[in-house]
Order: sequence, then C-alpha cells, then structure tokens
Amino acid sequence: MRVSYSPGYYATIPNEHIFPMKKFQGLHRYLLDQHIITESEVIEPSMVDFVHLFTAHTQRYAKAVWDGALDRKEIRRMGLPWSKSLAIRSRLAVQGTINASIIALQDGMAGNLAGGTHHAMPDHGEGFCVYNDVAVAIKMLKQTKWINNAMVIDCDVHQGNGTAEIFKDDDTVFTYSIHGEKNYPFVKPPSTMDVGLEDGTTDELYIRSLIQSLDQAYNQFKPDLVYYLGGIDILETDHFGRLSMTLAGLRERDRVVIELAHQNGIPLVLLLSGGYAPSLNETVVAHSQMFEIAKELGF
Repeated sequence: MRVSYSPGYYATIPNEHIFPMKKFQGLHRYLLDQHIITESEVIEPSMVDFVHLFTAHTQRYAKAVWDGALDRKEIRRMGLPWSKSLAIRSRLAVQGTINASIIALQDGMAGNLAGGTHHAMPDHGEGFCVYNDVAVAIKMLKQTKWINNAMVIDCDVHQGNGTAEIFKDDDTVFTYSIHGEKNYPFVKPPSTMDVGLEDGTTDELYIRSLIQSLDQAYNQFKPDLVYYLGGIDILETDHFGRLSMTLAGLRERDRVVIELAHQNGIPLVLLLSGGYAPSLNETVVAHSQMFEIAKELGF
C-alpha cells in the first residue's frame, strides 16, 4: 500500500508539550521494520500550494500561518507554538492527504502517515490542528473533477467540528463523526451524522454503534471516495479520551471501517488524526493497526 510521508512532518515543539510530534517518524520507521510497507511505497509530498489552501481557509489565515503573523490568541487556540517548521509541516501534511487521495482512487486504498486535522476552521486553527487537510483535499478533488462527492468517517474521540463547519452547506460531502459526547469540542457544529457516546463506553457498545450507524450512512449516501480518520484517542489509556476501549477494540473498529469501504467498492484514504497514549511506542503501535489491516486485505 502506498503512503504519504515526509521527514518534514516533524516540527520543533517543547519536549514537555503533550502533542506526540515524534509519532510520525516513529510510525514510518515501525511500518517499514514490520514489513507492513516498503520503501518504494513511501511517496514524499511537496508543500501544498496556497491556491488549494484557499479553497477551505481564508487567505488571511492561510498566509498568517506561513508568515508567522498569527496573534497570541490564535496561537493559544491552535494549541501548538508557532514556528517555521510547524508551517512547513502543516503544508506538507495537507499535500500528503491530497496525494493519498489520488493514489486511493488509483489503487483502492492509500494512507497518509499524518493528517486528519479535523478541528481546523476556515479562519483559525484549534485543537492541535492548523489546516484542515481533508477539507482541502476534498475541495481540490471536486474542483479538478477527480470526484463528485465524498464521505468523511471520523472516529477520533473528539467530534470533527472543523470539517462539519466547512461542509455544513455542501450536500455532496457526507460528514460522519462518532465521538465522546461530553468531550472536546464543547460546541459541536452538526455533522451529516453524529454518534455521541457516553464516557466509559466499552468495546462491545462502541462496535455495535459503529456498525449500525455506518450501515445507515452507506444506505443514505454513495461516495466516490471515503476518508477514514482513525484517531486512537478512544483508548482507555489515552490522556484525553474518556472512553474505555481496549487495543483489541480499536483494531476491530479499524477492521469494520476498512472492510465496509472495501466491500462497497469505495476507495479509502487512511489518516491518523489524534492520539495521546502514555508512551510513544504505544501510540505508534496503535496507529499501525489500520495499515496492518489494509495489508491483510491485499493492499
């Protein structure tokens, strides 16, 4: 399976920061070491052009990130300290998702070893999300006629508020989010379909809710392309998750989403989204499962 990755996905942040910036390079190395991907399957993106960023973000905001012109309030809301390496990382990751989208349309499945930055709004970043890579990719692919419609399956524990807001008036994009109902963000713009879960939700209830709601979503909408935001912050051990999912439950979730898209014959893009496990190794292993399942299916 071909994946997007660049060493530039790493941006300099303080060591004490909660965001696991080293997970991108860690996952890349782990997938290679475990023979889940090969070197020849790794496609390195360039930085996305501003003209594509402007499809989902205001020109002022997109340029301010690059120029270092965000004010203190905007940086605090974004949750990451600004640096040029962060601006570069953000543009690389967006192009990585665009590349993975085009590859998925060709191969049936592809991934980005980053992405899923679903909290980014048109005019600001938040929740460790700078640019909304999925929104930019969908808008670019629709403009260039690669696709007519798309579905976003967001399984991060936090609702995809930025994606929901960007596509709120677009009936060619089906936004699905299954998340902790009482968790961040506390104001949740409605997705096409929201499935809110109680704190402490365990494997069995989660998987049952996921299967029922995804069956309903696919009955309502037939996409040309699906984006899967496979956040691992549903794990019981996560710093922010508040659900009670095991690693086996996470793997079953990944399998359900990937196999449903595969059975429906719909190309799928795999994206990391969030995850704040106790250690870098646990974070990497959890993120690797979706790529392992894709390989088991022959991609």
